[in-house]
Amino acid sequence: MYSKKINAQEIEKAKEKFSEIVKETPLQYSARLSKKYGCSFFLKREDLQVIRSYKIRGAFNAISNLEEKNRVKGVVCASAGNHAQGVAVACKFFKATGFIFMPKTTPLQKIERTKKFGGRYVQVILEGDSFDDAQKKALEFSSRKKISYIAPFDNENTIIGNGTIGLEILKQMGDKKIDAVVVPIGGGGLISGIGSYIKEKSPNTKIIGVEANGSASMKEAFKKGRPVELKKVETFADGVAVKKIGDINFKIAKKVVDELMTVPENRVCATILKLLKEEGIILEPAGALSINAVRDFSKKELKNKNIVCILSGGNLDFNRLPNIKERYLSYKGLKKYLIVNFPQRPKALREFVDCLGDEDNVVDIYYSEAEGQWGEARINIQTTKKKNFEKLYKKLNKANIKFRENGGF
Repeated sequence: MYSKKINAQEIEKAKEKFSEIVKETPLQYSARLSKKYGCSFFLKREDLQVIRSYKIRGAFNAISNLEEKNRVKGVVCASAGNHAQGVAVACKFFKATGFIFMPKTTPLQKIERTKKFGGRYVQVILEGDSFDDAQKKALEFSSRKKISYIAPFDNENTIIGNGTIGLEILKQMGDKKIDAVVVPIGGGGLISGIGSYIKEKSPNTKIIGVEANGSASMKEAFKKGRPVELKKVETFADGVAVKKIGDINFKIAKKVVDELMTVPENRVCATILKLLKEEGIILEPAGALSINAVRDFSKKELKNKNIVCILSGGNLDFNRLPNIKERYLSYKGLKKYLIVNFPQRPKALREFVDCLGDEDNVVDIYYSEAEGQWGEARINIQTTKKKNFEKLYKKLNKANIKFRENGGF
């Protein structure tokens, strides 16, 4: 059983100890989303923290609770990016040396910001292709050097620090009833902290967890009755790409989570682009999970309700925007990759082009070396309406052109 320490009283104590570097972020009313869903829609803007992520809360609280003699020895952590930045800020604040392990696949922006926040107090070490690979190396290093490991989610003080978000939400909502709080899940530290505080103070508020389809480790743990390691994870939403949920987090989540949801990564891209365009809010994929999940709520769940969504992070590397747009168009059915077999004879390509409609555009084409009488081409086509592909496929079949769809991801 997890410690009784994780409760509202301990979360309130943590809040009192927070320095000026841990902000009380706004709870922003969204007129656009409220109108769209027929409810009162609020956004908890953790993307406005100094590191653009809620992770500063858990990292700062965990390091602040170390004994001074242990802090001066240094700390070590593993992170896909956001926890690393939180640890880096805390290390600089406490003048403690930090050894930060990150996957080699971490977006460059997150690596650079970690180094910037920590300055001379941190050393970034790139290991493996996933968070779990980096964590394995970090734990080995911690054991060998006998220095404290600052866990990103499976740690009581990290969870308590995250729980201060729940405290702020209740304070900021005042006398308003909160019907549901929607929380993204990676390792489970965020929902464990928020859920612990809110369920103690407002037990009728629903706590709804959201995972990306390709990294639903909490869903699998609920299914099996214990944390289990996923064979592989989709790393597009890197902030929640965790193979195995934390043990402490799982035990708490079983008590405080009312509902678990999963959302497709490509659909999250639509939310990222919409918020950027309509409200000027920059979110990373993990940070957009909660808003994206609301579209799967029933009208009854939303009508005249007060809904709070946690925007967990805004560390979006703008070099990823082309890929996000590509995934969005694929989700909307406006962009497809076709594998086309062309006979090795004159005008074969022209016959394909003649099948394209006025709104169809060939974005790129890759032709592999022909073998025998046939050659294969990978053609990327973008259009303006989903139904245009139906028309194109009919024309291709009528022209006896051999093709098949290829997902492109």
